[in-house]
Amino acid sequence: MKGLDEWLEQRARKIARNTSRRTFLARLGGMLAGGAALPLLPVARASAGPDSARVPAPDETIEGPEGDPKSCEYWRHCAIDGSACACCGGSSTTCPPGTEISPVTWIGTCRNPADGKEYLISYNDCCGKTFCGRCICNRNEGERPEYHWYRNNDINWCAGATSQVYNCSIAVVVGQATESQPEK
Repeated sequence: MKGLDEWLEQRARKIARNTSRRTFLARLGGMLAGGAALPLLPVARASAGPDSARVPAPDETIEGPEGDPKSCEYWRHCAIDGSACACCGGSSTTCPPGTEISPVTWIGTCRNPADGKEYLISYNDCCGKTFCGRCICNRNEGERPEYHWYRNNDINWCAGATSQVYNCSIAVVVGQATESQPEK
């Protein structure tokens, strides 16, 4: 026990010699602030219970022909990056059997050609089975760099699900957009 006390004393003295009180307090404050910000990160764990997982709002009724949800050119797929669930045993709004919807999402704004209006689309990954690999689409219209994580589709959004294995993506209409998305 005496050896541990001596070692700790030597370490404490070395730190005291090489670090000022201001530096120590600044680092301590940074760690405390950083630790307090950890719960604010955009990952909701599925282990928090089934009632706590956020599921996108149901689609609004949209008049006119919507197109083929198995096509990458489908209007809701303007910001999709991955396999469309309509080709993998699900639909454009439901995950295939045996998968679970990720509680975290990325968003896009897509123009419906039937009515000419723009809609907010919630893209959720379906997780739990192996990669589907059919109808792989990579449309990045309106994509933002990764510092806008909520608008970026290059992140594994299965991080909040029980399984981290990506299967496919759904595109759920959340509501009508109030502002037009700027052109690139």
